[in-house]
Amino acid sequence: MAKLDTYVGIRGGKLFTFINKLTAAASSKKGAKWTVLIWILLAIAVSGLSSGAKDYATSINNTGLPDDAESMVAENKLQIHFKGEIGVPAILVFHNENGLTDQDLKQIDGINEKLETASLTGVKEVIPVYEFSEELKSTFISKNKTTFILPVNLKDGLERKVINTTIKDINSIANKELKENKDLELKITGPAGIVSDMIAIFASADLVLLLGTVGLIFVILIVIYRSPIIALVPLLGAGLIYQVVDRVIGMFGKNGMGIESQSVSIMSILLLAVITDYALFIVSRFREELRLHEDKHKAMTLAMEKVSEPIFFSGTTVIAAMLVLFAAVFEPYRNFAPVFSIALVFILLGGLTLLPALFVLFGRKSFWPYIPKLGSAEKMKPGFWDKLAATVTKRPIISGSVVAILLIIVSLNVTTNEYSFNLIKSFPEDMESRQGFEVLEKNFAPGELAMTTVIVEGKDKLNVEHLANLRKEILAKEGVENVTPDLSNPDIAAFGKGFWLTDDEKTAKLSIVFTGNPYDVETMDHLNVLRDNDEKLLSKAGFEQTSLYFAGETAKQADTRAVNDRDTVVVVIAITLLITILLGFQSQSLIAPIYMMATIILSYFAALGFSIFMFKNVFNYDAMSYRIPLYSFIFLVALGVDYNIMLISRIKEEAKKHPIKKAVELGLARTGGVISSAGIILAATFAVLMTQPILELFMFGFTVAVGVLIDTFLVRTILVPALMVKLDKWALWPQKVTSSK
Repeated sequence: MAKLDTYVGIRGGKLFTFINKLTAAASSKKGAKWTVLIWILLAIAVSGLSSGAKDYATSINNTGLPDDAESMVAENKLQIHFKGEIGVPAILVFHNENGLTDQDLKQIDGINEKLETASLTGVKEVIPVYEFSEELKSTFISKNKTTFILPVNLKDGLERKVINTTIKDINSIANKELKENKDLELKITGPAGIVSDMIAIFASADLVLLLGTVGLIFVILIVIYRSPIIALVPLLGAGLIYQVVDRVIGMFGKNGMGIESQSVSIMSILLLAVITDYALFIVSRFREELRLHEDKHKAMTLAMEKVSEPIFFSGTTVIAAMLVLFAAVFEPYRNFAPVFSIALVFILLGGLTLLPALFVLFGRKSFWPYIPKLGSAEKMKPGFWDKLAATVTKRPIISGSVVAILLIIVSLNVTTNEYSFNLIKSFPEDMESRQGFEVLEKNFAPGELAMTTVIVEGKDKLNVEHLANLRKEILAKEGVENVTPDLSNPDIAAFGKGFWLTDDEKTAKLSIVFTGNPYDVETMDHLNVLRDNDEKLLSKAGFEQTSLYFAGETAKQADTRAVNDRDTVVVVIAITLLITILLGFQSQSLIAPIYMMATIILSYFAALGFSIFMFKNVFNYDAMSYRIPLYSFIFLVALGVDYNIMLISRIKEEAKKHPIKKAVELGLARTGGVISSAGIILAATFAVLMTQPILELFMFGFTVAVGVLIDTFLVRTILVPALMVKLDKWALWPQKVTSSK
């Protein structure tokens, strides 16, 4: 192989010299074979050390909140003073739409007793409702007499598989009793029921997602290249890299790293999409070089010289964006950082070594039946991208303004967005735990679905009269429907110790029933009013040296909202600044990073605004999951940078020979096809998430797919080139380029 010429035009000194030597080695005759063999051996080695990442996924009942969040502090107080309160609730919902009969209630009592005596491994406590008085038992029955709830507490900290097995055992015991009763239905809901259903739903969903993504990419690649081999090669590389990534993440999970199921699902399609994108950039240049050089190894070496820089900057920029997530407080966000950082390191290494090695091993034959021949020139007949590039550069103000105004108008729809904190509404309508929850919603007061527990902790013995006064003060607040127990009743007050009062009488707990759904934003606002006025409430009730703590689902969701707001601001600012700086290094310009980042952010808001419009007016969804905006920002900004890097790199290359206007025209024309193809593949792979049974994944997949298409076909192809033409010699300042004027 001819000695590599001195690499010119890439900054980074020794680093880029090393990268070029690495890609040259992977492209050489022996190096290509060794590179593929090393990746195969690595996949085999890590497969023997660990199972897949999904086996170590974090349980869904994990709140993700920091230990110092108010609801977590309250939860800890509840654990300390009322130990039996902590566990993973499974709520058995018995429903007879015609009304519960005496026979129904007798069967429920029998099920209750059998569950209590069954000694199931995962069960911590079965509430013995069958032993309660008729008056107390009636509190477990809806006012319309159609629904009965039986709480079962599972042990805290159980593995998801154990929870699933326990729920199945409970179902089995109950259904044996109910098999002759066709009118009485049982649905198990609550956190434990949700976990069990999620395991069943995702048992095959990830495999379907992966196979669907692979099939879609294969079809798109065949349409683009009209060659089955060139479509298969990147998928072979992606499969090998995925095996390594999945097992390496599994190794980290095995040693205690938190892994969320959704992050693994998204990681798998991101890997396929990014590897395919890298393959498109490599193949495009490889084909050009094969027309100029007979030696396929030299052709690949020269091709990699031209694409390794943008691939390297693209990969490192996305990694940097993911690492910023370590600054997040909310665990589901912070969990993305290690999972995606690990994946992207191997994706980048695979793009620089495995892909060129595979393509060079297949050589010219990989393009069959359209094999590039030595000395053959590309067809120079102007195509769509040539015409578009000429139009944009000829009329930059009109073309750029039309796109900018359109995106700004669509972005304004973001102001109409409403957020949902009700996780169960994200699940399929036929999911048993959701059906059970909806039965409760229909037949019980909304606030009874998940009452808020108030812990009253004093330094001395608590005065029952003061507690009764506190109950009245809380009842008087807006949004509060009831507070139990009613301590004005002497019989209830006497039944205190071990129920609502600790043995030392220094700590008590009350339960608040809000008028609204416990997951509604309005209910969270009502709770925050109580939190903010806790000292006034205690003072009016007559307490001194006493503290209030609020535990329960509403308290957790209120904290989640606060943490989400904080993380969104911190992560958005940090990623924006970091990527802008990295773009400065890549482009060697102080001006280019500003307009590139500004257009990427505009693209993000347009995608979010359009998605909100579609969710409300087409899909008829009341609200968007609160996690979608930040998830979408991370991926759209990080991935949007990729195509800008590819475009700017080619324009800079052309600017060495032409005035900036012509350089922009040629850069856009010559990258239009390959980058737009990459954008279609990326959008399509994220759109596959819309087939998943979780509404949050549907919304995320839709938003990112729309954002990628906006960035690919409007921002990168029209808005950015138009800005560069108008900026003229300032477009890459302080780099010197020839003015078009």
